[in-house]
Amino acid sequence: METRANFGKLGVILATAGSAVGLGNIWRFPFMAGQNGGAAFIVIYIICVLLLGIPGMIAEFIVGRHGASNAARAYQSFGKGKAWGLVGILGVITSTIILGFYAVVAGWCLQYLFASIFGMIGGDANAVKEYFQTFSSNAIKPTLWAVAFVLMTHFVITKGVRKGIEKASNILMPTLFVLLIIIVIASCSLPGSIKGIKFLFHPDFSKLTHDVFLDALGQAFFSLSLGTACLCTYASYFSRRTNLYSSACQIALLDTLVAILAGLMIFPAAFSVGVNPDSGPSLIFITLPAVFDKAFAFMPGLGYVISILFYALLVLAALTSTISMHEIGTAFFREELHTSRPSAAWIVTLACCVISVLCSLSCGAVKNLTIMGKSLMDFCDFITAQFMLPLGSFLTCIFVGWVVPNKLVRQEFTNWETVSGKLYGTWLLFVRFVCPACILMIFLHQFGVI
Repeated sequence: METRANFGKLGVILATAGSAVGLGNIWRFPFMAGQNGGAAFIVIYIICVLLLGIPGMIAEFIVGRHGASNAARAYQSFGKGKAWGLVGILGVITSTIILGFYAVVAGWCLQYLFASIFGMIGGDANAVKEYFQTFSSNAIKPTLWAVAFVLMTHFVITKGVRKGIEKASNILMPTLFVLLIIIVIASCSLPGSIKGIKFLFHPDFSKLTHDVFLDALGQAFFSLSLGTACLCTYASYFSRRTNLYSSACQIALLDTLVAILAGLMIFPAAFSVGVNPDSGPSLIFITLPAVFDKAFAFMPGLGYVISILFYALLVLAALTSTISMHEIGTAFFREELHTSRPSAAWIVTLACCVISVLCSLSCGAVKNLTIMGKSLMDFCDFITAQFMLPLGSFLTCIFVGWVVPNKLVRQEFTNWETVSGKLYGTWLLFVRFVCPACILMIFLHQFGVI
């Protein structure tokens, strides 16, 4: 069996930030900001990250590093009963389902990267819309791309923690930032782009409602990968010298920075051609290809290059997330079944391939693949985002805040009194009371109770 490895100092930040940075930052965050007052939404989002997201991250870090094992064993390592291991198992199941349907969207990004390279997308919005509808409802192409993405992830995972996950993160994350900055510069250089920049940074507080606060809170929790056992699993590879508080702050900063840069990439280009950037899920596959084609028409070939860079960026962002989701299950099966890393990885890969194929087919090729009136793809999204993730986060806060002995929690927080514990009391207050209450509000809001 593989000897348990630790991330290097840089790997802690890049690998864990990579787990948080994904399509949600580059696609979901900008259109949510577009719908909810631009900078006003961003201000609320940042407050949620600082006051709620970071405390939740540290709580999962404490469980993972203390256990130095897969998520299920980590929760059991505190000696509070095997029942708490079910929280870790919930995370394994959640991450596997998410990886399954996430790979479908990631596969679409691969197809669009391929199509951009060969000049197959572009033109007016109607042509791009027809291209997406034809492709997504096809029984073969999107399915193959989804499976291909799972296999790409599998290749990285089988290489191990240092040579696979950390090495990939050390390459993917800087590359992602370089591509993002290149597109931001190009977008902000467009005529009329200043309107998009002003929209992003000029708050419209008149649009703030009760729903916007809860949406920002939900985006903060989900963007930081809380509730999937991802942070717990990655923290099991942290060394005893890793400062959990500063690491959480740096990871949250990188995650938020990517989200804001994504807004600077999308809003200026969209406003320069008079397109409203709040078009929801269709934004990256229908709206933006037409926007890039029109916005950069002043220089032949520039729209073509920007489109390639954009979809390469999406592929990299998706891959950093799928790697972390795959590792949760791989670590679990490797240790619980006492098998090799490649064998454990194949269990997760095959399970995810089955979910991916079925979810892909449910998008149009097979109409009757539905549960509770939703396509299988939408149902997987619904059940994980609205039930499993909030439940995992809620139980973790209860476990760390109320079940684990306070002395043990403080030792982990302060690295056995080698780093400052001045903020420990405040952090514990948030984990015990504020975070559970806010997660409960998100949960009830998603079901229309509040």
